[in-house]
Amino acid sequence: MIKNDIWITEMAQKGMISPFEPKLIREVEGNSALPLRPVISYGLSSYGYDIRLSPVEFRIFRHIPGTVVDPKNFNSQNLERTQLHTDASGSYFILPAHSYGLGVALEKLEVPENITVICIGKSTYARCGIIANLTPAEAAWRGHLTLEFSNSSSADCRIYANEGVVQLLFLAGEPCAISYDTRQGKYQDQAEVVTLARV
Repeated sequence: MIKNDIWITEMAQKGMISPFEPKLIREVEGNSALPLRPVISYGLSSYGYDIRLSPVEFRIFRHIPGTVVDPKNFNSQNLERTQLHTDASGSYFILPAHSYGLGVALEKLEVPENITVICIGKSTYARCGIIANLTPAEAAWRGHLTLEFSNSSSADCRIYANEGVVQLLFLAGEPCAISYDTRQGKYQDQAEVVTLARV
């Protein structure tokens, strides 16, 4: 069963999402010329929670002649850090056309033992050609999610930091025999930095 805003709020108060916004935020404090600045929404929705992209780090895959990306032996040189830009619209990273990048969630999660979280893309970005990879956070997983984005368009695209970037859906199930924490999953306790592929 998918969990609603009442349940998400109760669990956030117990530390499931931190920091937590109890409503959907669509504007933030701006400046004297624009007192309220529009943002890509984040926070609590009816049956989900829109998390933000952290400004800490964003990496883009780059081609290194003679190399192949290998998930069993990942070479961090295949990922290039990209600069955080800021203007009147906010802070953002640029994801070049037809490229793939990794960012990290600003919010930290502590998933309950009977819940699996599915992370899906926001329509605002989908309409710009940005595809957010469907990412799960299993029962009892905790940390900052590493988020994956593909720019399928032929134009460079901004991805805004400190604004909504993906939505989390919380699915309840019968208690599992072995949680992510119990089996000591390899991506447990991720910090607010991009976590590379591990085997």
